Amino acid sequence: MALSEIQIKKAKAAERPYKLADGEGLFLLVQKNGSKLWRLKYRCHGKEKLLSFGAYPEVGIAAARELKKVAKGVLAEGRDPMVHKPGRDFEQAKTFRAIATMWHQNRAGSLDPAHAKRVWSRMDQDVFPVLGELMMHEITPPEVLKVIRKIEERGALDISRRAKQCIGQVFQFAIASGLCDSDPTAHLRGALKPRPRVKHMAKLPLAQLPELMIKIEQYQEEGERRSEITRAALIFALLTWVRTKELRFAKKHEFEDLGGPSPAWRIGADRMKMGREHIVPLSRQAASLAEEMISKSEGEYVFPGQKPKMPLSENTMIYGLYRLGYHGRQTVHGFRGLASTWANEQLVEVGEPPMWIRRYHEDWVELQLAHSEENEVRGAYNAAEYLAPRRAMLQDWADFLDSIGGKPQNIAVLRAA
Repeated sequence: MALSEIQIKKAKAAERPYKLADGEGLFLLVQKNGSKLWRLKYRCHGKEKLLSFGAYPEVGIAAARELKKVAKGVLAEGRDPMVHKPGRDFEQAKTFRAIATMWHQNRAGSLDPAHAKRVWSRMDQDVFPVLGELMMHEITPPEVLKVIRKIEERGALDISRRAKQCIGQVFQFAIASGLCDSDPTAHLRGALKPRPRVKHMAKLPLAQLPELMIKIEQYQEEGERRSEITRAALIFALLTWVRTKELRFAKKHEFEDLGGPSPAWRIGADRMKMGREHIVPLSRQAASLAEEMISKSEGEYVFPGQKPKMPLSENTMIYGLYRLGYHGRQTVHGFRGLASTWANEQLVEVGEPPMWIRRYHEDWVELQLAHSEENEVRGAYNAAEYLAPRRAMLQDWADFLDSIGGKPQNIAVLRAA
């Protein structure tokens, strides 16, 4: 039954918002503060949507019904009344989706294909449902924040930041192209939820590394072959800075030129956290160890488990550290932190007057760790970039480990450094 003027006037605020139906999807929403808002519920292209007509009494019953009639007419023509509102100067070519398409096509050639696909998927899933059909000049900071909040609600704080970054880049592209005048994301500083405090994997101070090396080299468990594999896996993880999963499933065919001048380990994209192939240049020590383990392994895995033709179990390496007395003090993943600390602390003196600079560029370190790159321009690198300097860096690291391994006197020396 249609609403009457008396019903609307008598409608009072309640503890929760409630609806008064007028028919054909039109209803009045009575808010907790007593305000009364006209809404039209409809379906377009299989999706349920909600159209706002304004507040009562500014928009009366007759006006709301007339707006409903216009919206239904637009819907009958196969168009979305939310997009094609009466009086709205709509141009498909100037919507956020259209400009974002131009922005993405303009830069796609410089990006890694997998990365470009992820960026567009993120826009399609999280951004376009809210902003896609809005004109660029219609998008306000609260509209962008609405997108961000929906992503934050599912706990994806990194994705919310990347979505904001992409939206901002679309607006910067539009400003440079003369298609709009301002970037609403510039006003969102401080509005995003802060990232939770990162819990870093346990790692020792570098001063305690010699002692760890000695213990690994002397490691024993039940069965000499099992002990040998665990020792080798731990040392190989230290030498290469890889994650446990990447090492456990290492296969013989992934290793190249082990006896030559440029040994490398090519890890497939399916095993990498960021979903792209990762090339690990191998030091002489790492190549020799890989060659030895390959020659002794009967199956396809370089570091086999207890069951025939199966990889090392996910707990073998960490339990090995536990047996050595490092529970809560050092994890396998923490080896990456040890190596990164070492690399970032290496300085060289150059120039006149002399000055100190980093021996290893931060990009070499981050690429060797296979970390994601939030800056998408810098993130669009080829899998083999910086291969030569990374090889030199890993060789220096391996030589450093050799210089302290198995030598108790180095414990005191490093602790005094």
